Amino acid sequence: MAQTRQDMGSGNVKKLLLQLMIPAVVAQVVNLLYNIVDRIYIGHIAGIGAAALTGVGLFAPILMLLNAFAMLIGAGGAPRTAIALGQGNKEEAEKILGNSFTMLLFFAVVLTIGFYAGAPILLRLFGASEATLPYALAYSRIYILGSVCVLLVMGMNPFITTQGFAKISMLTTVIGAVINIILDPILIFVLDMGVRGAAIATVLSQAVGACWILRFLTGSKTILRLRKEHLRPEGRVILPVMGLGISTFVMLSTESLLSISFSSSLARYGGDVAVGAMTVITSVSQLCTLPIQGICQGGQPVMSFNFGAGNQARVKEAFRFQFTLCFGYTTLFWLGMMLVPGLVAGIFTSDVPLIQYTTWAMRIYMAGIFAMGVQIACQQSFMALGQAKVSLLLACLRKLILLIPLIFLLPHLLPDPVFAVFLAEPVSDITAASITVFTFLSRFDKILDRGAANV
Repeated sequence: MAQTRQDMGSGNVKKLLLQLMIPAVVAQVVNLLYNIVDRIYIGHIAGIGAAALTGVGLFAPILMLLNAFAMLIGAGGAPRTAIALGQGNKEEAEKILGNSFTMLLFFAVVLTIGFYAGAPILLRLFGASEATLPYALAYSRIYILGSVCVLLVMGMNPFITTQGFAKISMLTTVIGAVINIILDPILIFVLDMGVRGAAIATVLSQAVGACWILRFLTGSKTILRLRKEHLRPEGRVILPVMGLGISTFVMLSTESLLSISFSSSLARYGGDVAVGAMTVITSVSQLCTLPIQGICQGGQPVMSFNFGAGNQARVKEAFRFQFTLCFGYTTLFWLGMMLVPGLVAGIFTSDVPLIQYTTWAMRIYMAGIFAMGVQIACQQSFMALGQAKVSLLLACLRKLILLIPLIFLLPHLLPDPVFAVFLAEPVSDITAASITVFTFLSRFDKILDRGAANV
């Protein structure tokens, strides 16, 4: 199969962006199938569907932490790699690639040991009850054993995209997701393995994705090759990568803290049905956030490369197009969630009380999701331009500074505490987006004028 690579420094910017964005969006949506397909099948297991679905949902904080460590490297390394390529420094770009691979392996070993041993305590902390803990533990321990594959797929795939091989990057997740979709019903229902079968299917599919990535990055078609001489970590290489990636790490790891906050508050005020509704809502909200992250992943190589090459006009045009697409998509998504939330909830479970509860909760939770597009477009553009400090501040704003405190504060201020917990989301979405857009637009031209040599 021919490996098509897009040239970042020439040609029509919008056409180039679409060539990179479309595969990245497809990859993000397909990647979401790893979790959504599991939950759809689990939610329909006869007799235990609702309890099993809630139990698997309680694994979300651990899953998010695994993703956070993967993207600490992937989201920090890929822009710096593209900037180095824009500056014509291929040797430095390959050092970033090799150092990043080693750090991902290190994180995989540490996280596997820690999470496997601590799973029972962590899951109870996340809100597991006697009814849901067995399902949460059965799923989580199998998934944790395969976490090295998860980290390699999430952490190394951005290095393929940032070279311009968007279709190869897309195939990483497409191949894995197809395998997952095929294995899920076989292992869950035919072999009667239940939630364990769902976990095994996901791990096996991620393992195939990891092998695909390693084969490509050590093969003859890649521009940047994973070389033995670059595997030993160097502080001057890996520390800037982690410095830039820390904002994405904070966003994803606080998603874990956020999930804990929501689950504990909802378990207190609304019981298992409220936690189950949040499991469904979390999956649905990813249908909004992951495609716009795909749009930004497609935009990142173009902005980073041209920023490194000093081509301000192409950077600005790429940002404007990315901003428009993100805001347009989230607005359409918001409209759908306001009109047919019950139809969406019914995909995940056949439990009628859970569908009815989720329909009510989803309209509240999604009320401000239209603002998510502009926030992510601006925050990810800061990442593409190597702006570590301001990106970190904005990553903390929505969740740590606004949302998590509101989850615990609003129930004491409003008469319906469950309504108040769900309301915290739109309040923080709109506030954070307004601040982020103002900050980006006031700094954009100054960053371009200073140039890549100062990042």
